Amino acid sequence: MPKIFSAPSVIKPAGNKPKIIEEFFGRVNSETDAVSIAKMSSPEGWMEPGQTPEFDEYTVVLKGMLRVESKDGVVEVTAGQAVLTPKREWVRYSTPQPGGAEYIAVCLPAFGPDIVHRDEE
Repeated sequence: MPKIFSAPSVIKPAGNKPKIIEEFFGRVNSETDAVSIAKMSSPEGWMEPGQTPEFDEYTVVLKGMLRVESKDGVVEVTAGQAVLTPKREWVRYSTPQPGGAEYIAVCLPAFGPDIVHRDEE
């Protein structure tokens, strides 16, 4: 039988400014470790530490621009675009433009603090 989740769980973010992470599916809200699906709302000027995660991250930008840095360069992903960041590759996310950004992140397997491997700040 289908299971409805009435609301997401708000997850504590990393980074230099407050960011809202609403997890709909994942280790916290649905006790799912195979996949996580979350809506992110990041303010202008937000940046998180780099990371080398053990998951693939599929991101769809809904509003604004998400900057994605890797060892190979920088891409700027705007509303209506998507980006895939492969597991075990270093990446850093930020939202430098006015208005910040809103985006959906899908992680396979599910995001977890023990498998994200953030750089030391």
